[in-house]
This record gives sequence, C-alpha cells and structure tokens, in this order.
Amino acid sequence: MKPSVGYASQPRAMDPRSTEAWALAEASRRLVVAARNDDKGKSLREALVLNQRLWTIFQSALTEETCPLPKEIRDNVLALSVLMDRQILQRLGDLDGTKIQPILDINRAIADGLAHTPQSDDAAVAPGLQAPPAPVTDVKARPALNLSA
Repeated sequence: MKPSVGYASQPRAMDPRSTEAWALAEASRRLVVAARNDDKGKSLREALVLNQRLWTIFQSALTEETCPLPKEIRDNVLALSVLMDRQILQRLGDLDGTKIQPILDINRAIADGLAHTPQSDDAAVAPGLQAPPAPVTDVKARPALNLSA
C-alpha cells in the first residue's frame, strides 16, 4: 500500500510479539478495506502483496539456523505459511475480495496468539516463548508464537 495511506493503529508496545501481532492485524485491515474498493482490484492486489511480504518475513525468520523456536512450532507455522501462500496466490489470480476470509482467519489466529502474553510458568521454557502449542490443524486455532524471537 502507499505510505500516504497511514496506519489505523500502532503497535501497543515495542516488543516483537506485539509488533508482529499488530502487523498481521494491519495487513488484515488493509485487505478488508481493499476488498470494498471499486478500483478494479488495484487496492486488493496491493494489500495481498503486503500480506505476502509479511508472511515471507516470517518464513525467512523460521528457517534461519538461529531461530530459537522449537522445531515443532517452526514446522507448524511453516506448514501454515504454505496454506497462506496458496490462498494469497489464488486471490492474486482472481482478485475476488469476497474470498479473502481464509487469509483473514489465519492472520487473526496468529495475531491473537502473538498478542497473548506468556504466563510466568511458560517463561521457564525459553525467554519470550510459550510452551509448544498443539499442532495447528484448524485456521481458527489460537497458537501463541513469537516469530521474531
């Protein structure tokens, strides 16, 4: 999207989890607004590309050798990112704003998980991480991940 569009909100804190949750929520907000625009799909394409860039950043972080997340969590989120890639590519192909709900659901689920503050008992697992959640099998699941750890 164009820089002049501005943000509807800002991250509530300067920690990676909050920033990632905010970025996903902002990408979703832009998708919803773009889907309503009557500009022959131009805004929707821009919003989809922004969402794809965000997920590419997550994928890159998850595949780095220094990623501190447990392998199971990395594998689950990477599998979810493949689903997201497919959804985004399908929408880029048809620019049908009525079919963006799966993208919004995945963004929301991950953002909700990131926005959840780990409990003190979970801090013993690793700084900034929660104990590994169950594998993500439903896009409405609410995993708690810190993708930038």
